[in-house]
Amino acid sequence: MKKLRIALAQINPTVGDLTGNVRKIKSYITKARRVSSDIVVFPELAVTGYPPEDLLLKHQFVQDNIDAMHEIRDAAENIVVITGFVDRDHGIYNAAAVISDRTLIDVYRKRHLPNYGVFDEYRYFRAGKRFPVYQLEGVNFGVNICEDIWRENGPSKIQALSGANIIININASPYHMGKMSIREELLSARARECGAMIFYVNTVGGQDELVFDGGSLIVNEKGLITGMGRQFREELIITDIEVSGKSYMPSRKDKAELKRLLPKGEFVEKKAIPFRSVKGKKPVLKQKNTRKVHDTGEIYEALILGTKDYVRKNGFEHVVIGMSGGIDSALVATIAVDALGKEKVHGLFMPSRYTSRESYEDAFAHAKNLGIKILSIPIDSVFKEYLRIFSSPFRGMRPDITEENLQARIRGNILMAFSNKFGWLVLTTGNKSEMSVGYATLYGDMAGGFAVIKDVPKTLVYELCLWRNRKEGRGLIPDRILMKEPTAELKPDQRDTDTLPPYPALDSILKAYVEEDRSFIEIVAAGNDLERVRKVIRMVDHAEYKRRQAPPGIKITPRAFGKDRRFPITNRYKSY
Repeated sequence: MKKLRIALAQINPTVGDLTGNVRKIKSYITKARRVSSDIVVFPELAVTGYPPEDLLLKHQFVQDNIDAMHEIRDAAENIVVITGFVDRDHGIYNAAAVISDRTLIDVYRKRHLPNYGVFDEYRYFRAGKRFPVYQLEGVNFGVNICEDIWRENGPSKIQALSGANIIININASPYHMGKMSIREELLSARARECGAMIFYVNTVGGQDELVFDGGSLIVNEKGLITGMGRQFREELIITDIEVSGKSYMPSRKDKAELKRLLPKGEFVEKKAIPFRSVKGKKPVLKQKNTRKVHDTGEIYEALILGTKDYVRKNGFEHVVIGMSGGIDSALVATIAVDALGKEKVHGLFMPSRYTSRESYEDAFAHAKNLGIKILSIPIDSVFKEYLRIFSSPFRGMRPDITEENLQARIRGNILMAFSNKFGWLVLTTGNKSEMSVGYATLYGDMAGGFAVIKDVPKTLVYELCLWRNRKEGRGLIPDRILMKEPTAELKPDQRDTDTLPPYPALDSILKAYVEEDRSFIEIVAAGNDLERVRKVIRMVDHAEYKRRQAPPGIKITPRAFGKDRRFPITNRYKSY
């Protein structure tokens, strides 16, 4: 039996920060070498960060990334390093460098390029046509990238049939609710199909709308999970394995299946890695049990990481939030404090003539619980001046949504003034239910730099607040905020249900229409009121122009607005 110590480096790179990413990769190589690892594995496009998008169209960026990979190569002494980067040869490739003792042994090029949902790899990359199998001190392993392992009878199977008893798969797999369970089921099935161990390393961190949750996995040949990285944290996951060092002798059946699966014009290539593991007794690994974060807590952790990284990676230190005393702004403020610390979160309470005493009390009670500063800036004098300005051109016309939106836009201006003056990033507080149907004011409450709960339905907002209070063991978010009926407080006795269906009914329709692409007929057939469904679909379709102008926000559902769901603004198609 041959023994190997493999380290999975679950790191948080930053897109475009080649110097910083190289520094991080080199530091993890050092950590892996200190515990006598034979192989250390980094995520997909670890050198560039993921996704680099149209930076890939810049010739200089691609060259700088190749130079950065060579710097990593020169640091890879007494260890095998596998890391993602962009390769170039009559086009560019999403690739994995295989490095040993300061030598670039080989480059694997991603075979299957995803082009759905948030992925757009056909725009940039060409597909690889090789299926290399590497031999390290008698142990055979294959390397492939992300989407490659999702394909049944794909690269992993071809490499296994060619003698690989270990498959190393490097990833930048973004988070959404339930994604971890999907990965576990997929990798378990793939390990059994291939009869090989799978080492799956995933990147971690926030990048614009995306959050990468880590959760790297080790699966044995029987499909059992034997190791797991933490979610939403950087980590080095180290495992010792024993595999047979016998030469692989394919059976006639394996040869026939390999011939059937290997695409025309593509080929298997075997390469030996000239490397000798560190002799002597290796340091004993500490045993640890990593548990998954479940359900609501997992979503909350994703929102924390997405907020923290967006603020930090874009050069901000402080954020400002319009705190209304409502549940949405309460959740955003709580997430911001958990992500950044209370000293870096600032609240503004901006009452108008329609703001209730309860809203004032709730906003300030919540700010006190969080330990953040909150400033009251009444807007009624500014609102009065607006009404005076418009009194002549609007003479004889009844007040309507125009006057309501003026208040939201005054608040947006105030928030942006604080942003300009102090360099604070404005966090908007609209949820997915509101964004879906356009129940938000363009250049008003939609004004800001980052929309923390843009992909969080209203019903889930409540669940997250309740979960956070349970975790705290007290009413961090005051009970009255959780209990009172939602209202924008832009006119007397206003309630959200004046305009919208009750949120449980609304969210059910929105999930069917937005996330599951159900038709009008299917949604009605599921037991929903016909006129209610028609109204909601009409509102969703008509609000596309607003959503295009909204700030980016964290994706936590399988289908978020933006990169996931792309509809034309000018569009006369009606499905109802």
